[in-house]
Amino acid sequence: MRWSKILTLVIIVLVVISVGLTAAAPLSIFKNVAWLPWGKDIVLGLDLQGGVHVVLEAKDTATSKVTEDTMRKAVAVLENRINQTGVAEPIIQRQGDRRIIVELAGIEDPEKAVIDMIKPAFLEFKTQDGQTIVTGADLKDAIEGRDPTSGQVEVNLTFTTEGTRKFAQATAANVGNPIGIYLDEQMLQNPVVQEPITNGQARITGYADLEEAHKVAILLRSGALPVQLDVMEKRTVGPQLGQDSLDRSINAGVVGIIAILVFMLVYYRVPGAVADLALIIYALIVFAIFIGIHATMTLPGIAGFLLSLGIAVDANVIIFERVKEELRSGKSIRSAIDAGFKRGFVAVFDANVTTLIAAVVLYYFGTSLIRGFAVTLSIGILASMFTAITMTRWMLHLVAGTNLFKSVKNYGA
Repeated sequence: MRWSKILTLVIIVLVVISVGLTAAAPLSIFKNVAWLPWGKDIVLGLDLQGGVHVVLEAKDTATSKVTEDTMRKAVAVLENRINQTGVAEPIIQRQGDRRIIVELAGIEDPEKAVIDMIKPAFLEFKTQDGQTIVTGADLKDAIEGRDPTSGQVEVNLTFTTEGTRKFAQATAANVGNPIGIYLDEQMLQNPVVQEPITNGQARITGYADLEEAHKVAILLRSGALPVQLDVMEKRTVGPQLGQDSLDRSINAGVVGIIAILVFMLVYYRVPGAVADLALIIYALIVFAIFIGIHATMTLPGIAGFLLSLGIAVDANVIIFERVKEELRSGKSIRSAIDAGFKRGFVAVFDANVTTLIAAVVLYYFGTSLIRGFAVTLSIGILASMFTAITMTRWMLHLVAGTNLFKSVKNYGA
């Protein structure tokens, strides 16, 4: 027995176990190893941690019509507003000519999130006779804060160069008169102009706390929606339901993987143990890719991963049966491994390519959940091709150099 090869196998097993425990830690399976330095979280989607799914439809009004340009601007405004709230991995996408689908995961108050999202946020400064002097289009920035003297919460506004010029002219012409500040046609305050304001700055007061001022500042910074958006569908997933779905998915995945590992070990014995090790490595590679690309894991995504795992097992079965045939024909172990992989590669390659094409079609024509399934399936297929063709083959050759694998008798049934 060549101890160097045995030592190599032992090191591979220990590394895989260590990394596997670390990868499982963020999924709350083994929390006691979450402190390991390479442990990372996987972002969970709406159906796994709760949130809200909203379908918005643009409507024509007397002042704005729905066009391709206004729809692009509406999507941009929604993205700006949502990103500034700190929501992780939001999904915002067009559906048809007038609809926008928005999915926000991890939202504590879905109702309020939707209301804040579709507010017009049209800011106006009006004189006493109702004349508009500046609007949100003249705004450069809006930041919440506290007055250093009184401590009251406020939103500090900074105008653009053109807005500064218009505001200076209006305040100079209205000294001693009020200039009303309106947001979505609702008066926020009506201060009296004491002197011309030429520095291009103003402030809005009267907020209960910094959180309220922060939300108004976000709306003002992101700009007004160019078209009216109505809520056509709203589906809320509670955090408890999402956690329950996650727990069930993890349990189903663990049971399925254990069943596969046991089958491969019992049926193929030593090569089955090698295949099990390669499958665990495959799963770790897939999770590493998910973490690396910051993929959002959803229930369809988990289904795609489990399906790709089945495809990986199928590839090993096809190749192992070819190897078994070569061993029975009288070839040496190393020759049988090489010939078996060569014969099985064509079938494995064809099956994986056709499935990959189907995944690409699903991604191109599908919605967000279907796309998540297609992405995880595609990643899984590519990873399974790598592990089945290279990793499994290399480890089988490694085992072939030991006394663990001498003949077809060590190959199981």
